Amino acid sequence: MKIQQYYLACLSHASYMITDDKTKTAVVVDPQRDIDQYIADAKAGGYTIRHVFLTHFHADFIAGHIELRDRAGATIHLGSRAQAEFQCVHMKDGDQVEFGDVRLEIMETPGHTPEGISILVYDLAKSAQEPLAVLTGDTLFIGDVGRPDLLASIGVTADELADMLYDSITNKLVKLPDATLVYPAHGAGSMCGKSLSKETVSTIGEQKKFNYALQPMSRAEFKEIVTADQPEAPDYFVHDAVLNRKERASLDTAMRETLKALSLDEVLAMQKSGAQILDVREGIDFEGGHLKGALSIALNGKYATWAGSMLATDRPIVVIAEEGGEEEAVMRLGRIGLDNVAGYLGGGMNALVSRDDLVERTERVTAAALAEWLAGARAEMGAKPVVIDVRSEVEHAGGHVIGSLNIPLSHIDERLAEIPAGRPLVVHCEGGYRSAIAASLLQKLGRPYVHDLVGGFKAWSAAKLPTAAAPTSPRA
Repeated sequence: MKIQQYYLACLSHASYMITDDKTKTAVVVDPQRDIDQYIADAKAGGYTIRHVFLTHFHADFIAGHIELRDRAGATIHLGSRAQAEFQCVHMKDGDQVEFGDVRLEIMETPGHTPEGISILVYDLAKSAQEPLAVLTGDTLFIGDVGRPDLLASIGVTADELADMLYDSITNKLVKLPDATLVYPAHGAGSMCGKSLSKETVSTIGEQKKFNYALQPMSRAEFKEIVTADQPEAPDYFVHDAVLNRKERASLDTAMRETLKALSLDEVLAMQKSGAQILDVREGIDFEGGHLKGALSIALNGKYATWAGSMLATDRPIVVIAEEGGEEEAVMRLGRIGLDNVAGYLGGGMNALVSRDDLVERTERVTAAALAEWLAGARAEMGAKPVVIDVRSEVEHAGGHVIGSLNIPLSHIDERLAEIPAGRPLVVHCEGGYRSAIAASLLQKLGRPYVHDLVGGFKAWSAAKLPTAAAPTSPRA
């Protein structure tokens, strides 16, 4: 019996394939939507993927259960409380699937969602009494537990989910043998918790020692600590949580319809009709020249998370990429359920070679030059700029450029009126990824004189330029 972990860093997502050599059976748990790696590995090992389990309806990505059902003939398994449009096997506490040396036993562990389950994995060649591992989905992470406040579960309050989570942790998971391996569905960087570890496997014993949420405490104390200081959830989470319940098109089908080249005239017509233009090139390349009105979200960072946060699900998306990068850009949008892609600009920016009238640029400024500008020593650059810090309130409070205006990236649109008009703007984040998005958004919203701080706050701090740090009160 083997447990193989697949870790998708851009979504901080872990999925698993459990295989048995006696029966040549494979099971996939919480698969990503693009399933080629599971199919290829199963084929290489001579296994047949017969089952696919979802530990819950994920909110941060579209799971590949439909794809594995359609391509591999796998049976879909969900918790007993899961309500889905597609045919599946509902499983409750103690239900089992057994094949060869493998036994999978269900433990219902609601809290992150009402239908959440954990899966006990027994290697029967070693022990039929004690599990080798537990796949905990989003109930128990390494260093954290799943947040109960995403509000993606219709008809269930965060308080009710926190109650369920307390019971799942204290009455079930912590009572497993200390040696039981813990395999969660997410790691550091996921918005499904607040302090997830970079480690992707642990044990129950280690978590009882070091996980803040597994320490002995009252129900009230637990509920208070697990709901405090949670990161803001991206807007697309509800969309994905609902879509994971539905019978829907597979990723292959969606991409056949969306991965098509468009002429510049077609793109311009779509843009005029409200289509979203998404430029996925490196931020520095975008800022050197881009189609007016395009939004920059580079493939080289948390692309899917920010695309899901910044793009609407009900308006067409047109992709601009380096030639050859279009398929990856569209596929990664499909991972989070953004199937509303209308196509991509054929030839990329080469289509604009003779159309300077359609090209816009974004100015870049170094930390040293910004400091001189703020001090009034760069008169040639015009009036002193407004510095906009697009990091979170917590990041800003920990240290910021003195006098900077803190508007987190996902709130720029709604708080645009707070940004003084008619003055140069310099945007920054921690290292430059988010500020490139922010600068493009501000230009798209019609603000002129937008500059991006090269290297972000890290560069400002490294240059030993003056900073301030102070606690901030959360906005109402």
